[in-house]
Amino acid sequence: MPDTQITAILIHGAWAGGWVWETITPYLEERGFRALAPDLPGCGARLGNPAEASIERCVADLEKQLEEIEGPLLLVGHSGGGAVATQLAESIAERVIGVAYLAGMMLPSGTGFGEVVGEMVKEFPEASGIGPFLEWEADGLVSRVQPSAIRNIFLQDVSKQVAEQAICRFTAQAEGSRALVPRWTQARFGQLPRLYVEALQDRSVVLPVQRRMQQLVPGAKVVSLNTGHVPQVAAPEPVADALAEFISG
Repeated sequence: MPDTQITAILIHGAWAGGWVWETITPYLEERGFRALAPDLPGCGARLGNPAEASIERCVADLEKQLEEIEGPLLLVGHSGGGAVATQLAESIAERVIGVAYLAGMMLPSGTGFGEVVGEMVKEFPEASGIGPFLEWEADGLVSRVQPSAIRNIFLQDVSKQVAEQAICRFTAQAEGSRALVPRWTQARFGQLPRLYVEALQDRSVVLPVQRRMQQLVPGAKVVSLNTGHVPQVAAPEPVADALAEFISG
């Protein structure tokens, strides 16, 4: 790894929070990273006004937190956090040494994840992922995931104990901070090194969708792990190894 300490900015996906990175954080620190795993606005205790949730608010919130952080940044986005990582990278490209996606939404500029899924669901019905298992409130502005679906779609490959500890921590999500559309340029985000960590057994962002995003935004280094949707919980050490190798290579 480079001599200058790198801060890994760990960006969670929908219905989750910074807690989803707790398992992997010690492994990252062992490999020389600092780790910052904030809770994003529009989710959980930071739900706020759902009508105001947006990718722009998520990025502005992260930018403010990063004012206190010195040195290079590795952005790591899990699931929907990948779209936030992309938009943040576009905004602060000068500070970023790479962007990594863990079963993440690595999307073309101006494209939402729903568009990618919509094009594939006829051939791959399983691409609908968690969608059929959502419960809606606030006139469709807020969603939650059924606990049984968290276990069966997100966490089917972890122990019962680990799953039970996690299920109760998933929470409400504003649609404005879930249905994210990044907008980026080739001159900024497009020039940054990227890593895509495939989750081969993912039932949420299923493998054909992960690989379609790799086709749509080509150029990422790819590492494949035999996990479900949350590799940083199911296989924290291999994920940490992949991130360390990515930034040292």
